[in-house]
Amino acid sequence: MKLVMTLLVRNEEDILATNIEYHLRRGVDFFIATDNLSDDGTRDILEHYRQRNLLHLILQSDDTYAQSDWVTRMARMAAIDFQADWVINSDADEFWWPEEDSDLKELFADVPPEIDALSVARSNFVPIAFGNARGFVEAMTVRERVSLNALGAPLPPKMCHRGFPDVDVEMGNHAAVRANGPMHVGQAPLTILHFPLRSYAQFSRKISLGGAALERNETLGPTIVGTWRMLYKKWQRGELEAYYMAQQLNPVELDAAMASQKLIRDERLRDFMRQSQSGK
Repeated sequence: MKLVMTLLVRNEEDILATNIEYHLRRGVDFFIATDNLSDDGTRDILEHYRQRNLLHLILQSDDTYAQSDWVTRMARMAAIDFQADWVINSDADEFWWPEEDSDLKELFADVPPEIDALSVARSNFVPIAFGNARGFVEAMTVRERVSLNALGAPLPPKMCHRGFPDVDVEMGNHAAVRANGPMHVGQAPLTILHFPLRSYAQFSRKISLGGAALERNETLGPTIVGTWRMLYKKWQRGELEAYYMAQQLNPVELDAAMASQKLIRDERLRDFMRQSQSGK
């Protein structure tokens, strides 16, 4: 089995290498990455893995938030050019965690042949006000019991799929179809550990650049990517920092949220990366 992950990235230097190393240790064989105008250290990280023959790099200079088109291109390339049996279309802040198997290949090997794709739930980790200096893996070890998006709706799942040369991946990687119609979607013991709010500098840059690009995309209706549009308006009004600070928890707030079981302690990624780095 060959497992390929696609990544669409822009200014992800604080998390990208950790994401790639984690997924390599979990069974991903190869990455296809599209870099969209990064001006931090993201390109250097991608080039490092490209030189190791672990990654194919696409440079995308359009600033139009054409996510569906760009991810579809990578997903089809995974099937056609790299013979992927399964394709995971991921963001840099998403860590695909197999709940029962030791790696992702074992999980996908158990998927019945009639299932074309898997719908996978996400769980948001929350920023901790007193821990950011330690890096996100060490600091962010608390997640929401039930995750909502910025509009207050249930956080939508993501979809991974078998390698198909005619796949179309929809905006946000939340669904995928083939030329002849919908795919047969199943479930598996797989969860996405999601780290969207790591620092205000990272979050503000993401929303300001992505929101402006989204407004330049003339093919997307005004209701598409509603959470981004809402957050971009907050940034334009100077309200985004207050929104971010409201998500951060100080020690007292953290204890209260844990006591009410609104939040859950989850140190699995931290422990996994510690063990990997120790060479055990």
